[in-house]
Amino acid sequence: MIRDAVTFEVFRNAVSGLADEMAITVLRTAHSQLVATSMDFSAALCDADGRIIAQANTLPVHLGSIPGAMEAIFDEFEGDIRPGDVYLLNDPSLGGMHLPDIFVVAPVFTGEILLGFSVTVVNHTDVGGWAAGSMAVQSTSIFAEGIQIPPLRLLEEGVLDETFLRLVLRNVREPELLRGDLESQLAACHTGAEGLRALAAKHGVERYRELIDELLDYSETLFRAALAEATPGSYEFTDHIDDDGLGSGPIPIKVRATLSADGIELDFTGSSPQVASALNATESFTRSACYAALQGVISADIPANSGFYRPFRFVVPDASILNGRRPSARGARGLVGFRIVDAVLGALAPVFPGQVPAAGDGGPNGIAIGLVREDGGSVVLWDPLSGAWGARPDQDGVDGISSLGANLTNTPVEELERSGDIRIDAYGYVPDSGGAGRWRGGLSTFRDMTMLAPEASVQIRSDRRKFLPYGLEGGAPGSPSLNVLDPDGAAETTLDSKPHFVMTAGMSHRHVTAGGGGHGDPFERGAERVLEDVLDGKVTRAGAERDYGVVITADGTIDTSATARLRERSRA
Repeated sequence: MIRDAVTFEVFRNAVSGLADEMAITVLRTAHSQLVATSMDFSAALCDADGRIIAQANTLPVHLGSIPGAMEAIFDEFEGDIRPGDVYLLNDPSLGGMHLPDIFVVAPVFTGEILLGFSVTVVNHTDVGGWAAGSMAVQSTSIFAEGIQIPPLRLLEEGVLDETFLRLVLRNVREPELLRGDLESQLAACHTGAEGLRALAAKHGVERYRELIDELLDYSETLFRAALAEATPGSYEFTDHIDDDGLGSGPIPIKVRATLSADGIELDFTGSSPQVASALNATESFTRSACYAALQGVISADIPANSGFYRPFRFVVPDASILNGRRPSARGARGLVGFRIVDAVLGALAPVFPGQVPAAGDGGPNGIAIGLVREDGGSVVLWDPLSGAWGARPDQDGVDGISSLGANLTNTPVEELERSGDIRIDAYGYVPDSGGAGRWRGGLSTFRDMTMLAPEASVQIRSDRRKFLPYGLEGGAPGSPSLNVLDPDGAAETTLDSKPHFVMTAGMSHRHVTAGGGGHGDPFERGAERVLEDVLDGKVTRAGAERDYGVVITADGTIDTSATARLRERSRA
């Protein structure tokens, strides 16, 4: 129960703004392109019990995993948490997600009273292992993926453990980048700590704790109210990952969503067992993807915190791709999270018919380029290329945007070319790639790259080549992703969706993301809207006629008679 609505609202916005301030600190101080430009990181604040009280507008699939990390911290350090401590972890079996995601957790004290924790998660450019970037799909064991960090103290009562840090840095390809990004995490945690202390000083510790309880109860109440508007029942959906990158597939992600007076249960029984490659997720990451899906569906302004999580129940099979057993590889698990989002949204589409979009590109496609300089130093370049959203029930899909589970940005060409090792020859959208519908899916994004370095390894994690982004309510699926060596050349070669290969100087590569699915009958799309797409270069004249039944003349006008005949024929 909210005791004082004005004080509560001020507190709610203050703690939310503080989490965003932490994120801004990371953004402004990080060293790597993957963090400072692509924004592959997250920040949150927890109370003294490890409950999330606020999270920044960063990666949803990171943030819902923080409760699992806090459990691991408490398992290791409860009863021995001291002012000035800072804890580190990345081990997926001990609170982590995959090895590149390093959690930094800083307890926040006022005097001897534990107020809570500042938490940051950064996807570091490289944490070792056999492949540059530490996310190779082809890894078959976590021991091949890089350094594993159980919950450990990086700082003990304010004193840095130099030996521990030296050990970590010795095991990665670009140690100064990791050090710089780690220091940005520490700076953000300091920002969060100062803010929590200020809030406790303003309200008093007891009232501060009461306001946290009120905030979590508020989120739970709003979410339960939103669920109560839906029709109770069970709704199933199955989506697929094309393959595991080692020749096996397809890989089903099956979910049954049951809505009742008690909340929502998501049962993943029937999903794929864990696979041989690095696609395996943790249970905490599976939960996080589900939270992200529901946060995307519910239109109400519900604070994202542990109160929002309370109405959920989960059935996640052990030793499945959604809950892999050690020592399964985890580096490419992001793809599974994005497909979980698609599957959950597919199940909920009948429940929230005016709120669920068609499937998007399937998540950012990770492209990691690794090379070694003449002096023996390593360079790792990342391009997490995002494509499009699927069409929404009342609007077209958005082009050139990250999936709702990721919230990343496409890396500017200048940033990718800065090292002098690659050249981006072309970057744009692919016409006719968005799924046709009354509302059109977002377009595929493509990049053409030429290698300038003498030699480099390239690892790509993409999908939606065989199982296309689904349409809804009669909308067509989006177009498939694509990887091509020597595009438009004599040696043009189509690669798998998850290849690992070597490029030498002068070789070129084209990567194309999948297009978003359409929503509604394409022949119900207004002819003027189709013409606008043709004039904008998003749909070709042939595509307009084939997919929408709209005939565009050579001078760029609608042939109304021919269009009427085509559309009438389709109805017949």
